[in-house]
Amino acid sequence: MSDILLAVDTSGKNGNVALARVAEGKSEVKVVEAVPLAGGTFSAQLVPQIAALLARHGHTKSDIGAFAVISGPGSFTGLRVGLAAIKALAEVLRKPIATVSLLEAVVSTGRNRGRILAALDAGRGEIYVGDYEVADFAQMHSECLLTRDEFLAEARAKPVVTPDAALADMLRAAGVPRNQVAYPSGAVIARLGWQHIQRGETVQPSELEANYIRRSDAEIFS
Repeated sequence: MSDILLAVDTSGKNGNVALARVAEGKSEVKVVEAVPLAGGTFSAQLVPQIAALLARHGHTKSDIGAFAVISGPGSFTGLRVGLAAIKALAEVLRKPIATVSLLEAVVSTGRNRGRILAALDAGRGEIYVGDYEVADFAQMHSECLLTRDEFLAEARAKPVVTPDAALADMLRAAGVPRNQVAYPSGAVIARLGWQHIQRGETVQPSELEANYIRRSDAEIFS
């Protein structure tokens, strides 16, 4: 395969797209460039930014050897934009796709090891929680949507990492140990995607789906 990997995240208020170099049989990932995407404009920005990123480094889309994409949880609209773009490119180029959970990326951003909870504000007084065992890589036990009280009960038993300042403040006020980390970068997403690809954990374009965790309003009220 080509040594170019494209990583995309359109799950949150802001996103990013990163171009990385990888090599078959090697774990190293070298990010060539990562470009931020402003929230609310993913549908207008994403494809032009990918094209410009490739062009700046002397590549075309045909040089892409693999894709890594955040599949959720997050914004329903944002996720659909990113997944649709990757699905279209991978379908044309016939290249592998690795899906990365945003919760997996959060737990992999910190330096903690062992059984850890990754937490993200889901709005509506709810929290996305990923229960992971972190060693050489992050192995998921579960991902779910919890109420504030349910989350605090879980957080008293396991260390928590989160990029959300409000969640970190809530945990601090409750006397629960926590580690506030940076929001996962394009480099983290590329590295995790490459790990998945090397383990053979890829999906076909037809199998690419969002990991919403929460059902849409349409599903809830239907």
